[in-house]
Amino acid sequence: MPETQETPKTPKTGEALWRRPAAEQARAVRGGEVSAVELVQSHLERIAEVNPAVNAVTQLMADRALEAAAATDRRRAAGEALGPLAGVPFTVKETTPVEGVPTTFGVERFRHLTAAADAPPVARLRAAGAVPIGHSNMPTLVLAGMHTRSELFGDTANPWDPARTPGGSSGGDAAAVATGMAALGLGNDSGGSIRVPAQFCGVAGLKPTTGRFPADHRVLGPDDPGPASQALVTDGPLARRVGDLRLAYEALAGADPRDPRSVPVPLYGPPLPGPVKVAVVADPGGHGVHPAVGAAVADAAGALRDAGYDVREVADVPRLDEALDAYDRITMTEFAPSWPVVRTLLGEGGDRYVQMAMEKTPPATAEELVRLMGTWLGIRRSWAEFLDGYPLLLGPSFTEPPVEPGLESRDRAGRDRVASGMRLCTVTSFTGLPAVAVPTGLYDGLPGGVQIVGRAFREDLCLDAAQAVEDRLGVLTPLDPRPVA
Repeated sequence: MPETQETPKTPKTGEALWRRPAAEQARAVRGGEVSAVELVQSHLERIAEVNPAVNAVTQLMADRALEAAAATDRRRAAGEALGPLAGVPFTVKETTPVEGVPTTFGVERFRHLTAAADAPPVARLRAAGAVPIGHSNMPTLVLAGMHTRSELFGDTANPWDPARTPGGSSGGDAAAVATGMAALGLGNDSGGSIRVPAQFCGVAGLKPTTGRFPADHRVLGPDDPGPASQALVTDGPLARRVGDLRLAYEALAGADPRDPRSVPVPLYGPPLPGPVKVAVVADPGGHGVHPAVGAAVADAAGALRDAGYDVREVADVPRLDEALDAYDRITMTEFAPSWPVVRTLLGEGGDRYVQMAMEKTPPATAEELVRLMGTWLGIRRSWAEFLDGYPLLLGPSFTEPPVEPGLESRDRAGRDRVASGMRLCTVTSFTGLPAVAVPTGLYDGLPGGVQIVGRAFREDLCLDAAQAVEDRLGVLTPLDPRPVA
């Protein structure tokens, strides 16, 4: 069993508002218990207190946030109905445009790249009443590695242990949410960038099905990205509690003309007959798993059994190594033409992570790429067939506890170790499936967690199962940043 961490209790009157879950914050604003301005101010004070130690929030939007909060309070005073996330502050990854604020990607050259409009997910959270409070840190241009370190803003610390990475690439959002600087974070994920930092920072995160949430990644110019980036990158929320993820999920989902990939699929699918089957794979591909991570998977499996799920260990997931190879070859082929220019934007040493991948996986020829696209579809089919028998899969987001910052860029062995650690994330991004990362407890003083993967467009089943785990194993955050040991 994991080490116990006291579950954060509902705050008593007078306790800091930032400690409350997002759902409770919004309820308090809608009910007039607190004003939206008071709620935002509480988070601004928390940012002033802890961000110097964590460095998760990069561009503070204090004046804008207070103005938006005041507008919310005026609407309530006028008798208007407020949204489900009324007044709730959220951070936005530096990849994602917020109107009137630079979208820097952590790159010095983009310091003044001011956004003309909100990205679709930012607009949707605003429409639900939430308030952007700051941009959040990430690896430079997303490409500098898994650790959250950018050329423009420096390193983000893991609040549990500064000697460990918070993960990435949405590590700024995870660290901000974990320490109470925001109730929600808006990150994105193309192979673990929400789920890995969620595990490392002790929070929950949702990677949706490809097409569930609308997005527009035309940030650096008028052209859309290539097919791999179109299919793999999905925006998604991070939160301290699964119930808050559900609120964000309901706000973010739906079709949008700016994104023809987005589809109008119902938020909730039909109930499944009988106990829902859950396949358990603690060591995907048999490449090794740390005992603490194996214990986290076992704890989550026990929680799901207790909740009435039909939990069964299975031999492995479908075609894992083949999928990893295809993912690498397709993405490296897409990166290759622009790489000579892109690498100049990454700062000193920022190109090492991708350059090592390029050397290991050269670009495919046109004929090879056509074959790989067929392989991609075949792997998606194999996973759909697997999930037809097991609607949910339980496994690790990363097969080790939080590792040291920059391990993946240090040398080839470090890069391969990190790539292997997040292999289940990589494959489930490649297959476009939804997954929820949820904490399971503390192991040797560090947070542990799992991910629950589901059938396409059945985020509801993933959220239900994650809620069952949370109900039985507790919540780890918010926390005060821990000092260097």
